[in-house]
Amino acid sequence: MQAVILVGGFGTRLRPLTFATPKPLLPIANVRQLEHLIAALGSAGVTRAVLALGFKPEPFFQAFPDGTCAGVDLHYAVEPEPLDTAGAVGFAARDAGIDSTFIVMNGDILSDLDLAALVAFHRARGAEGTLHLTPVEDPTQYGVVEADADGWVRRFVEKPQPGETESRVINAGTYVLEPSVLDRIAPMQRVSIERVVFPAMVADGCLAALATDDYWIDTGRPDTYLKANLDLVDGTRSLILSSVGANARVSATASVTHSVIGEGATVDDGSVIIDSVVLPGARVGSSVRLERSLVMGTVGAGASLTDCVIGVDAVVAPGSQLVAARVPDPATMG
Repeated sequence: MQAVILVGGFGTRLRPLTFATPKPLLPIANVRQLEHLIAALGSAGVTRAVLALGFKPEPFFQAFPDGTCAGVDLHYAVEPEPLDTAGAVGFAARDAGIDSTFIVMNGDILSDLDLAALVAFHRARGAEGTLHLTPVEDPTQYGVVEADADGWVRRFVEKPQPGETESRVINAGTYVLEPSVLDRIAPMQRVSIERVVFPAMVADGCLAALATDDYWIDTGRPDTYLKANLDLVDGTRSLILSSVGANARVSATASVTHSVIGEGATVDDGSVIIDSVVLPGARVGSSVRLERSLVMGTVGAGASLTDCVIGVDAVVAPGSQLVAARVPDPATMG
């Protein structure tokens, strides 16, 4: 089986981290997010992953020079222009010659979904497409999906008002599709799979959905990217990874609590790191305090950062006191 992974976005919500590194290549507990996704696909029987690329394709070529990831063969499909979600799926699937049932995944989610079970459900229903659904506490912030008792999607409700729907499940960004879906997507046209293709399939009665309550997170914001890292080191998920990367240098007098230290990162004497991620190669000076922060660059001695995001080339001056800051400020970077 093959899978298409949508990895061509700009990563706007995670700037400044994504100025240097595409979002799917950012590490989650010292393993690239894309590797987490592809490992899960491989476990479900996927032998070839098609990366639907657009923005900054070169880092993906460099990250996987032998053309494989987590034991799965890679195919690169680079859009000549942005084609939206359905356009990207159509372009990638045609470029890779997909002609049988395939999986589609958004590149900014992490989930413990049983992908093989989703495929089995899809085949048992004889559906043209099947969505994975996940529950949310506040459905008014999302587009929710209504499905009947047999698993057929009946309606999409965008940001429902109280009383408008009883559904509390949303599109979780993983689909199983038949190749006939490609006939619904005009080649080289900007088309949304959520707003155009799926509603058309509902009208034809051929779109199914499976709701599960597995672990699921959209890693595209600083707070959720931080949480995804910490969930993999604190026992929240069944898979537990190391919180300290290879060749990281953490001073014996530093205190690191519920945090991730990336490969080759440095944490100097007397620093206190709490609920934070120090990304690969970052430098944290002496007597620094980090709380709920993401650091790619350099933090000078004696600085204090709370709820901050520091980009790869950024330097926080010694003694700085920052709260909810992004350095550099994406608003000034264009």
